[in-house]
Amino acid sequence: MTKRLTTKDILALGFMTFALFVGAGNIIFPPMVGVQAGEHVWTAAGGFLITAVGLPVLTVIALARVGGGIDALSSPIGKAAGLVLATVCYLAVGPLFATPRTATVSFEIGIAPLAGEGAMPLFIYSLIYFALVILISLYPGKLLDTVGHFLAPLKIVALAILGVAALLWPAGGEIPAVDVYQTAAFSNGFVNGYLTMDTLGALVFGIVIVNAARSRGIEDSGLLTRYTMLAGIIAGIGLTLVYLALFRLGSGSGQLVPAGANGATILHAYVQHTFGGAGSLFLGALIFVACMVTAVGLTCACAEFFAQLLPLSYRALVFILGGFSMLVSNLGLSHLIQLSIPVLTAIYPPCIVLVVLSFTLRWWNRSTRIIAPAMLVSLFFGAIDAIKGSEFKDLLPGFCQNLPLADQGLSWLPPTLVILVVSMVIDRIKGSHPVEVRQ
Repeated sequence: MTKRLTTKDILALGFMTFALFVGAGNIIFPPMVGVQAGEHVWTAAGGFLITAVGLPVLTVIALARVGGGIDALSSPIGKAAGLVLATVCYLAVGPLFATPRTATVSFEIGIAPLAGEGAMPLFIYSLIYFALVILISLYPGKLLDTVGHFLAPLKIVALAILGVAALLWPAGGEIPAVDVYQTAAFSNGFVNGYLTMDTLGALVFGIVIVNAARSRGIEDSGLLTRYTMLAGIIAGIGLTLVYLALFRLGSGSGQLVPAGANGATILHAYVQHTFGGAGSLFLGALIFVACMVTAVGLTCACAEFFAQLLPLSYRALVFILGGFSMLVSNLGLSHLIQLSIPVLTAIYPPCIVLVVLSFTLRWWNRSTRIIAPAMLVSLFFGAIDAIKGSEFKDLLPGFCQNLPLADQGLSWLPPTLVILVVSMVIDRIKGSHPVEVRQ
């Protein structure tokens, strides 16, 4: 008899997926957009939700259709290119950026106000924090129990309290939108959704979700796909509700913070205004749980991936990745964000192209002719956008400053659409070819 998940386990799998996505960045960036977008907050929210909810859910579904691994999803671009893409994604959302960021954000919000922002308090905190991450990550088969049944519900309750408070007790009225949101609210919201890293995270978490279902004895590929899709949809609904509440929180908190305040400052000001002295403790606990769950999921996923490539065991890699993330976290939050933004701006476009086009494989005679050129062009122009946002922007030739949609950070989109049309024509002219991609 085919084993199936109970309704309770399906919900736990969905809650676990939601909890894996919702890290510190997911809680910090929406309030910041809410303040900066002012009267255009819901237009900006529309763009943000596409890259921070729609694309991650599509990615989970795409991975479920191919069995849960980024290697299968990227097969149309070749084994070598797919391996490079997977490695970059795992490193970006793992030990280089996202995992260390979970420690620095939770430190700056929950610990720094009490212990100070010196190097030693951060070092001690990161040591304890990653010791816990390593301990939980050593037992990936228990994730559905530790995360799905315990930590995820705790995080959801805390987020629900914050969201209800934002809706019932707004701190004030909207302030005028800053210049970039006056003219391009939707596209700026779209690009800010990159910073959550959720689409890259979905590429990494897909196999974790599938393995969590397998830990309950589910082996049927059809059921694994179904349960993974359901988990992605549950997570997407949860993310949407959280983001809408946090946009509302931010849009009503502009009068509490100085111009240019970051998301952590906005959240801290709101909870202090709404909950009084207990606000800091509540926010610190919320961020800690949110960060811890995400760090565990990323560490498990990265260890499982690199265990397939390196002559090292899963357990050894958990220690190595946790230790390296601890060291990187001591660079501090501002340095991590400064380093991550150009990288994300460059690698997000080809990942978006891969996910979206993965649903069209049956349309083409040979999918490689379509996906590989589109990803290459999107990477090239995404890299231009990344350089434009860095200190090396003056090295770019003049024409790069005047590309279509360059001001919105989307200069990769028009040339990608052009090469997509050209590739479609070439595919039709060359005709059929044996399909080499798993369906």
